[in-house]
Amino acid sequence: MAGLNLLPALIDLVAVLLLALGIKGLSKVSTARSANGLAALAMGLAVLGLLIQQPLSPQAWLWIAIGTTVGGLLGLVTARRVPMTAMPETVALFNGCGGMASLLVALGVALYGSGGSPGLVEQISIVISVFVGAITFSGSIVAMGKLQGWIDTPGWTQSSLRHGVNIALAVACLVGALALPGAMAGSPLWLLVVASSLLGIGVTLPIGGADMPVVISLLNSYSGVAAAAAGFVVGSQLLIVAGAMVGAAGLILTQVMCTAMNRSLVSVLFGGALGGSASVGGGGDEAGYTRITSCSAEECALALEAAERVVFVPGYGLAVAQAQHALRELSKLLEAHGVEVSYAIHPVAGRMPGHMNVLLAEADVPYEQLLEMDTINPEFPRTDVVIVLGANDVVNPDAKSDSSSPLYGMPVLEVDQARQVFVVKRSLGAGYAGIKNALFELPQTAMVFGDAKVVLNGLLSELRSMGAGKKAAA
Repeated sequence: MAGLNLLPALIDLVAVLLLALGIKGLSKVSTARSANGLAALAMGLAVLGLLIQQPLSPQAWLWIAIGTTVGGLLGLVTARRVPMTAMPETVALFNGCGGMASLLVALGVALYGSGGSPGLVEQISIVISVFVGAITFSGSIVAMGKLQGWIDTPGWTQSSLRHGVNIALAVACLVGALALPGAMAGSPLWLLVVASSLLGIGVTLPIGGADMPVVISLLNSYSGVAAAAAGFVVGSQLLIVAGAMVGAAGLILTQVMCTAMNRSLVSVLFGGALGGSASVGGGGDEAGYTRITSCSAEECALALEAAERVVFVPGYGLAVAQAQHALRELSKLLEAHGVEVSYAIHPVAGRMPGHMNVLLAEADVPYEQLLEMDTINPEFPRTDVVIVLGANDVVNPDAKSDSSSPLYGMPVLEVDQARQVFVVKRSLGAGYAGIKNALFELPQTAMVFGDAKVVLNGLLSELRSMGAGKKAAA
């Protein structure tokens, strides 16, 4: 019996160590795949360690097996079929699933008990898990809907009325939380669930597409907090450790996102959305430009052929076009001709934290070539050619010089310092901020209009034909 009691503790210890190794391995692209497997194994061991402590009936084991099989198959299908452009929505959905799981665990213990009267720590943990789990679930579903274009931002959410509604919901949550310890299965529990769910919707609904990277990282942090609270509820060391790490990492990432956008978290959550009420992406008027220079793929290829150092700036347009593999092929061709190639990564490029890193990793771009903003900015003055692929606000020089710009003070990639800049875009449409981009009118900038994948394949063809022509001449 002593050995049986020791087994769950040993399983939890091994799971915690494997999880720590998995999270450490995620810091490098080369080890991320195996690290993800280690983390998944750790979670599986944690579930096993928890289940062997429970006196479960054969019917309960059957339901657990069915749920595990269905969930595993859904995860497998999702991982294989979701395109990179839909990854932000998928991450938001997964955050919501994490919040719902923590909520259901806390509800189960509150309604049916855990073999005894819950102590003070368990009661507080149930309150936290229900509150944060419900907010995470409803907020994540709204974020997913806005990213997918299913949900628009209602006009009333851009007025002061939303603050009154959210304050009333927060007060209802507080009332339910204070009354819950004395009535675990009573109406305070359902008041807390309903009010928290509505509060998640009320806080997330007004937030526009430009702030979505911040929202996704914050919801990720929420899911970690809910998981840690659920760990205290069921007595799982791994859930506590994993939830704490995810919660802390999410908060750190949220702060990084806010700094990169020159926004405070308070202004994101309560001050309205950057770029108005846009829910998915920027639109904007294409008028207002008077000094635009455009060029063909052939002219761009000539500049690339003569360059010694080239920097690519990926943006959401690259993801939409699914052009990461074409970009990698172009990079390989340039490197084969002795060109130094690197990629400038802005923290909020794309629609989720690390979106561009994941996109380029899918095309096997070497991790060492992905340079963060602080590293790459001093290098632009010695760069021969910069190619901006679908990015907009993160390269707008007005953020540095125009105090009247909504972007003023936001750290940007200083591509305007390069000798020559080519901007690949479908049109002159504005980004999330809804303003014109001063970069487009600079004398060293030329627009290459078209789909990113089509343009990159055109550059590949031009460079290959130039190389073939040189060989024939020789």
